[in-house]
Amino acid sequence: MTGGAADASVERCEGQALAAALPDLAALRIEVFRAWPYLYEGRQSHEQDYLRTYLDSPGAAVFITRKGSRVVGASTCLPLSHETENVQAPFRARAWDPEDFFYFGESVLLPESRGQGIGVAFFAAREAHARAVSACRFACFCVVVRPDSHPARPPDYVPLDRFWTKRGFVRRPDLVCEMSWTDVGAADESAKKLVFWVKSLDGSPIP
Repeated sequence: MTGGAADASVERCEGQALAAALPDLAALRIEVFRAWPYLYEGRQSHEQDYLRTYLDSPGAAVFITRKGSRVVGASTCLPLSHETENVQAPFRARAWDPEDFFYFGESVLLPESRGQGIGVAFFAAREAHARAVSACRFACFCVVVRPDSHPARPPDYVPLDRFWTKRGFVRRPDLVCEMSWTDVGAADESAKKLVFWVKSLDGSPIP
Protein backbone atom coordinates (compact mmCIF):
# COMPACT_ATOMS: atom_id res chain seq x y z
CA MET A 1 0.00 0.00 0.00
CA THR A 2 1.34 3.42 -0.88
CA GLY A 3 0.41 6.88 0.26
CA GLY A 4 1.28 8.85 -2.83
CA ALA A 5 5.01 9.26 -2.22
CA ALA A 6 7.87 7.11 -3.45
CA ASP A 7 9.03 6.16 0.03
CA ALA A 8 5.59 6.07 1.67
CA SER A 9 4.92 2.33 1.51
CA VAL A 10 3.33 0.75 4.55
CA GLU A 11 2.49 -2.86 5.29
CA ARG A 12 0.11 -4.50 7.69
CA CYS A 13 1.89 -6.46 10.38
CA GLU A 14 -0.12 -9.27 11.96
CA GLY A 15 0.00 -12.73 13.48
CA GLN A 16 3.39 -14.22 14.17
CA ALA A 17 5.13 -11.37 12.35
CA LEU A 18 3.54 -8.88 14.73
CA ALA A 19 4.37 -11.01 17.77
CA ALA A 20 8.01 -11.15 16.66
CA ALA A 21 8.08 -7.40 16.03
CA LEU A 22 6.76 -6.40 19.48
CA PRO A 23 10.19 -5.59 20.99
CA ASP A 24 11.10 -3.37 18.03
CA LEU A 25 7.71 -1.67 18.06
CA ALA A 26 7.95 -1.10 21.80
CA ALA A 27 11.40 0.48 21.40
CA LEU A 28 10.06 2.71 18.61
CA ARG A 29 7.18 3.94 20.77
CA ILE A 30 9.51 4.63 23.68
CA GLU A 31 11.91 6.62 21.49
CA VAL A 32 9.28 8.73 19.72
CA PHE A 33 7.05 9.39 22.73
CA ARG A 34 10.00 10.43 24.86
CA ALA A 35 10.03 13.71 22.91
CA TRP A 36 7.66 16.65 23.35
CA PRO A 37 4.72 16.76 23.86
CA TYR A 38 4.39 13.29 25.44
CA LEU A 39 7.65 13.25 27.45
CA TYR A 40 6.92 9.58 28.10
CA GLU A 41 9.34 7.56 30.21
CA GLY A 42 8.45 4.18 28.71
CA ARG A 43 9.41 0.67 29.72
CA GLN A 44 9.82 -2.28 27.34
CA SER A 45 7.72 -4.66 29.42
CA HIS A 46 4.82 -2.24 29.69
CA GLU A 47 4.99 -1.35 25.98
CA GLN A 48 4.94 -4.96 24.85
CA ASP A 49 1.95 -5.68 27.09
CA TYR A 50 0.16 -2.68 25.59
CA LEU A 51 0.94 -3.71 22.01
CA ARG A 52 -0.40 -7.21 22.60
CA THR A 53 -3.84 -5.60 22.55
CA TYR A 54 -3.44 -5.45 18.79
CA LEU A 55 -2.76 -9.18 18.66
CA ASP A 56 -5.79 -10.04 20.76
CA SER A 57 -8.44 -7.54 19.64
CA PRO A 58 -10.69 -8.50 16.69
CA GLY A 59 -10.61 -5.76 14.08
CA ALA A 60 -7.33 -4.28 15.29
CA ALA A 61 -4.47 -3.54 12.91
CA VAL A 62 -0.84 -2.44 13.06
CA PHE A 63 0.78 -0.88 10.01
CA ILE A 64 4.54 -0.46 9.75
CA THR A 65 7.09 1.08 7.44
CA ARG A 66 10.68 -0.04 7.07
CA LYS A 67 14.01 1.33 6.01
CA GLY A 68 15.78 -1.79 4.84
CA SER A 69 15.02 -4.35 7.51
CA ARG A 70 14.57 -1.74 10.24
CA VAL A 71 11.09 -0.68 11.37
CA VAL A 72 11.13 3.14 11.39
CA GLY A 73 7.42 3.81 11.81
CA ALA A 74 4.24 2.18 13.07
CA SER A 75 0.56 3.06 13.27
CA THR A 76 -2.23 1.32 15.15
CA CYS A 77 -6.01 1.18 15.18
CA LEU A 78 -8.87 -0.81 16.67
CA PRO A 79 -12.59 -0.41 17.33
CA LEU A 80 -13.16 2.11 20.13
CA SER A 81 -15.39 -0.47 21.81
CA HIS A 82 -12.25 -2.59 22.37
CA GLU A 83 -10.34 0.25 24.04
CA THR A 84 -10.03 0.81 27.78
CA GLU A 85 -12.86 2.43 29.72
CA ASN A 86 -11.01 5.72 30.23
CA VAL A 87 -10.73 6.17 26.45
CA GLN A 88 -14.40 5.33 25.89
CA ALA A 89 -15.58 7.47 28.81
CA PRO A 90 -16.09 10.85 27.06
CA PHE A 91 -18.17 9.18 24.35
CA ARG A 92 -20.32 7.24 26.80
CA ALA A 93 -20.81 10.42 28.85
CA ARG A 94 -22.58 11.90 25.81
CA ALA A 95 -24.56 8.71 25.19
CA TRP A 96 -22.57 8.11 21.98
CA ASP A 97 -22.18 4.45 21.11
CA PRO A 98 -18.48 3.46 21.00
CA GLU A 99 -19.47 0.95 18.31
CA ASP A 100 -19.81 3.95 15.96
CA PHE A 101 -16.14 4.93 16.35
CA PHE A 102 -12.85 3.43 15.20
CA TYR A 103 -9.92 4.50 17.38
CA PHE A 104 -6.56 5.39 15.84
CA GLY A 105 -4.14 4.64 18.65
CA GLU A 106 -0.93 6.27 17.46
CA SER A 107 1.40 6.95 14.57
CA VAL A 108 5.06 6.91 15.54
CA LEU A 109 7.77 7.72 13.03
CA LEU A 110 11.47 8.38 13.52
CA PRO A 111 12.45 11.99 12.72
CA GLU A 112 14.65 11.08 9.76
CA SER A 113 11.70 9.34 8.07
CA ARG A 114 9.26 12.23 8.36
CA GLY A 115 8.19 14.47 5.50
CA GLN A 116 8.09 11.58 3.00
CA GLY A 117 4.35 10.94 2.91
CA ILE A 118 4.42 8.09 5.42
CA GLY A 119 2.15 9.86 7.90
CA VAL A 120 -0.43 10.39 5.15
CA ALA A 121 -0.13 6.73 4.16
CA PHE A 122 -0.69 5.63 7.76
CA PHE A 123 -3.94 7.58 7.97
CA ALA A 124 -5.12 6.27 4.60
CA ALA A 125 -4.32 2.67 5.60
CA ARG A 126 -6.16 2.93 8.89
CA GLU A 127 -9.22 4.56 7.34
CA ALA A 128 -9.38 1.87 4.65
CA HIS A 129 -9.03 -0.82 7.30
CA ALA A 130 -11.77 0.68 9.48
CA ARG A 131 -14.16 0.78 6.54
CA ALA A 132 -13.28 -2.80 5.54
CA VAL A 133 -13.70 -4.50 8.92
CA SER A 134 -16.38 -2.44 10.64
CA ALA A 135 -19.56 -0.44 10.26
CA CYS A 136 -18.07 2.46 12.22
CA ARG A 137 -19.25 5.84 11.03
CA PHE A 138 -16.37 7.81 12.53
CA ALA A 139 -12.63 7.65 13.16
CA CYS A 140 -11.06 9.30 16.18
CA PHE A 141 -7.78 9.76 18.00
CA CYS A 142 -6.63 11.77 20.99
CA VAL A 143 -3.66 14.05 21.67
CA VAL A 144 -2.09 15.11 24.93
CA VAL A 145 -2.72 18.70 26.04
CA ARG A 146 0.31 20.55 27.43
CA PRO A 147 0.49 24.25 28.35
CA ASP A 148 2.48 26.47 25.97
CA SER A 149 4.40 27.67 29.03
CA HIS A 150 5.68 24.18 29.87
CA PRO A 151 9.47 24.40 30.44
CA ALA A 152 10.14 21.38 28.19
CA ARG A 153 8.31 22.82 25.18
CA PRO A 154 10.82 23.37 22.33
CA PRO A 155 10.80 26.97 21.07
CA ASP A 156 10.45 25.79 17.46
CA TYR A 157 7.71 23.24 18.13
CA VAL A 158 4.93 23.21 15.53
CA PRO A 159 1.81 21.18 16.46
CA LEU A 160 0.32 18.83 13.89
CA ASP A 161 -3.11 20.48 13.86
CA ARG A 162 -2.85 21.55 10.21
CA PHE A 163 -1.80 18.04 9.16
CA TRP A 164 -4.75 16.46 10.96
CA THR A 165 -7.16 19.07 9.59
CA LYS A 166 -5.97 18.26 6.07
CA ARG A 167 -6.81 14.62 6.74
CA GLY A 168 -10.39 15.71 7.47
CA PHE A 169 -10.31 15.52 11.27
CA VAL A 170 -11.97 18.08 13.52
CA ARG A 171 -10.68 18.92 16.99
CA ARG A 172 -13.30 18.36 19.68
CA PRO A 173 -12.29 20.19 22.87
CA ASP A 174 -15.47 18.87 24.50
CA LEU A 175 -14.17 15.28 24.16
CA VAL A 176 -11.38 14.75 26.67
CA CYS A 177 -10.06 11.58 28.27
CA GLU A 178 -7.45 11.04 30.94
CA MET A 179 -4.34 8.84 30.91
CA SER A 180 -1.46 8.52 33.33
CA TRP A 181 2.23 7.96 32.70
CA THR A 182 5.61 8.94 34.09
CA ASP A 183 7.16 12.01 32.49
CA VAL A 184 10.85 11.99 31.61
CA GLY A 185 12.75 12.94 34.76
CA ALA A 186 9.76 12.40 37.07
CA ALA A 187 9.60 9.88 39.89
CA ASP A 188 5.92 8.98 39.63
CA GLU A 189 3.06 8.79 37.18
CA SER A 190 0.76 11.78 36.77
CA ALA A 191 -2.58 12.19 35.04
CA LYS A 192 -2.77 13.94 31.66
CA LYS A 193 -5.69 15.27 29.65
CA LEU A 194 -5.99 14.23 26.00
CA VAL A 195 -8.34 15.89 23.54
CA PHE A 196 -10.02 14.00 20.69
CA TRP A 197 -10.07 14.66 16.97
CA VAL A 198 -12.94 13.10 14.97
CA LYS A 199 -13.62 12.41 11.28
CA SER A 200 -16.64 11.01 9.48
CA LEU A 201 -15.90 7.80 7.57
CA ASP A 202 -19.19 7.56 5.70
CA GLY A 203 -20.30 11.16 5.28
CA SER A 204 -22.40 11.19 8.45
CA PRO A 205 -22.32 14.57 10.21
CA ILE A 206 -20.04 14.62 13.22
CA PRO A 207 -22.15 14.74 16.40
